[in-house]
Amino acid sequence: MIPSIKEFFSQFIEPGTRQAEAGSEQALRIATAALLLEMMRMDNRIADAERTAIAAALRRQFGLDAGQLDTLIAIAEQEAHQASGYYQFTSLINKSCDAAQKIRIVENLWQVALVDGHLDAHELHLMRKIADLLHIGHADYVAAKQRAREATGVPPGP
Repeated sequence: MIPSIKEFFSQFIEPGTRQAEAGSEQALRIATAALLLEMMRMDNRIADAERTAIAAALRRQFGLDAGQLDTLIAIAEQEAHQASGYYQFTSLINKSCDAAQKIRIVENLWQVALVDGHLDAHELHLMRKIADLLHIGHADYVAAKQRAREATGVPPGP
């Protein structure tokens, strides 16, 4: 009887679990990409360096190839455009990520905000809002900003 139960679970339960995990991973990718795209748009100036920073962050975090990256960005752009706020993205990230992963997302957001050499007040506001929604403490927020400054070569400032 035990082998039949194991067979049942492997045939019917585990595939659904794997599909749910794959769907959850894709949703996390979309949420992360949507926030990065929103950061890029915040200052009403879209620089090539920002697009490059987004692509690098998504490749690093999720191990995507060029085709997967293009598809993800296209989907995330649609999701961000249709979203009524950031909570739908941050709540998914909160459910899916541990503290270190969320801090890494904040660091990636900082890189996008800083890479063009100009930190706009709207970008700063969005950073604070997202960090708050992700429950990132002030020390981690500041440390992520510093690491992003070092990675982008932007000198210290506001």
